[in-house]
Amino acid sequence: MAGPIGVFDSGYGGLTILSAIRSELPEYDYVYLGDNARAPYGSRSFDIVYRFTLEAVEELFARGCHLVILACNTASAKALRNIQQLDLPRLDPSRRVLGVIRPTVEAIGDVTRNGHIGIFATPGTVASGSYEIEIAKQHGDFAVTAHACPMWVPLVENREADRPGADYFVRQEVDALLAADGDVDTIILGCTHYPLLYDKIRAAVPSRIEIVRQGEIVAHSLADYLRRHPEMDARLTRGGRTTYLTTENPDKFSSLATLFLGHDIEAERIEL
Repeated sequence: MAGPIGVFDSGYGGLTILSAIRSELPEYDYVYLGDNARAPYGSRSFDIVYRFTLEAVEELFARGCHLVILACNTASAKALRNIQQLDLPRLDPSRRVLGVIRPTVEAIGDVTRNGHIGIFATPGTVASGSYEIEIAKQHGDFAVTAHACPMWVPLVENREADRPGADYFVRQEVDALLAADGDVDTIILGCTHYPLLYDKIRAAVPSRIEIVRQGEIVAHSLADYLRRHPEMDARLTRGGRTTYLTTENPDKFSSLATLFLGHDIEAERIEL
């Protein structure tokens, strides 16, 4: 039986990915699941992130999703490989779980001019080394500097992203990254919250440096995936509907979700 595309994030940031995917592929149905009650994932251990992410994937499978996007860099870094290699063969080999790191890395080869890549991400994603590993696979001669920005997610979720106080925290991290490698010419925003700080990051970063946001990249990658896998495309429903699920208070989720989506939504609370 056909079903919707599942989109998972530990909280709200994946909504920036969902928004881009819906713009590219508006005809499909989607189920978005935010594990807000247990967020943030960025500082949690590999084992915990893996367990939490697997629980979410199993919930989305139970709701009819044949394809799930981990719209979360931390989950992609700490859980995706295990789920693909260990769990899908057991749960259902015909289903697929995809992440956001690989398509982002694939895209930067067309952006950078000198191969010096900077990455802003959560402490968990930086600690995983996932970007360095994936970039080494695809672009072996690139120089990578990953920098953790622990204050940026709280700034966004506390509605401080547009306020003057956020400038200090953005400038601090930009200066630290460029001090580590002044030749960086491409910066990846390796957390799905960070696009909400884009204007401040752009103002703080020299104009010669390209800033890569993941939403459109992941959307284009998914569209290409479905073109190349018609057997999966045939298992997806098309009604233009989106269902929002959260493990936290649904009114709280709906209120903050408007920051990421630009329109009102209604969410349902579930247990994982």
